[in-house]
Parts: sequence; structure tokens; C-alpha cells
Amino acid sequence: MREIESAVEGILFASGEPVQVERICVALDMDRPTVEQVLQKLMDYYAYERRGIRLLHIEDSWQLCSAPDYADIIRRAFEIRKPAKLSQPALEVLTIIAYYQPTTRAYVDQIRGVDSAYTMGLLQERKLIEECGRLQVPGRPHLYRTTKQFLRAFHLTSLDDLPEIPDLAADGQMRINQQGEIVDPGAAEQMEEASGEETP
Repeated sequence: MREIESAVEGILFASGEPVQVERICVALDMDRPTVEQVLQKLMDYYAYERRGIRLLHIEDSWQLCSAPDYADIIRRAFEIRKPAKLSQPALEVLTIIAYYQPTTRAYVDQIRGVDSAYTMGLLQERKLIEECGRLQVPGRPHLYRTTKQFLRAFHLTSLDDLPEIPDLAADGQMRINQQGEIVDPGAAEQMEEASGEETP
């Protein structure tokens, strides 16, 4: 088993990218349950021992990456700038696409009430969303969905890990706070009544 773990570790390290489970199964000539057991054991080991690397599970793929605890040190070592935080509009657009994908820009605009072209372009540049075909209606608008980079950025294994979408507010709008969290409409209304101010 130790040799199998080392072989899996070597495959993941050499790739530098997410590796599908099936590819590892073929390389080792092993069944999927056994390979997944080894991967889970490695993931638990890195986390429990607080190693400098972590093993991420992203949908049907696995990837080695540096531990978040040492992100600042790693950036200093390679003089990497810390990525800018997502703006409020970007978080709104990303939330809509995450929950309603695949969806069109027009649908995102309709929910937000403003043009989202620029914001969606930025999200595409950061590889958080991508085009995934066209809607079969006149004009054939592009459809958009989130990417594996989105899952990785928000520490999700799959879209099933997204929190359950809350009920919309009375005006049909979704409320998002400054931290990018979806606010429960009932709680938002209580806060507004208590403060006399509108929740952003």
C-alpha cells in the first residue's frame, strides 16, 4: 500500500494539474474504489500532519497544491501579488451563474437589473466562468457556467456543496452582504427595520 500511495503521489506531483481518477486507475491498473481510498488517505494525511501541501478533490479529479496556511510565505518567495478580491458586482454575477447555470448574460442582467457584460468579462479572465454553448432560441445567446477553478477558489468538491439557495426577498432580489454571503431575506428585512437603512 505504501508503494501505491507513493506512485499516486508521484503522478499528482508530476502533473501539476487536476488528474482524473480514471487516469490514475489506468496507470496503476487498479479499481476505482481502491484508488479513491488511497487518495482520501493521502488527503487526510496532508491535512492532519499540517504538511506544506494539500490534496484537493475537484469533481472527478484530484490535485496537489500548496497549503493555504503558507500562502503569504509562498507569495513572498516567488514575488507573487495577492489576487484582488472579487468586487460586489462580481460576487453577485458569480452567485447567479453558480445557482442557475448554464445561463445567459441576459438572464443575469434581468436578475441584477443592470448590464453585466464588463463583470462577466472579468470573471472569464479569472477563469471562474466559461462559455458552454448557445441557447437554441433566436439570436442563439451564449450560455455560461462556472469552472473547476471556481470550485477550487471556493473550496468546493462539486456544485452539490453549494449552500442551499435561500428564498428570495419580496421584491424578487437576492441579497448579498459585503463578505459575499447570501443574506436571508427575513433577516435582511429585520436589520433594515432595526437600522432604518436599506441592506446592500
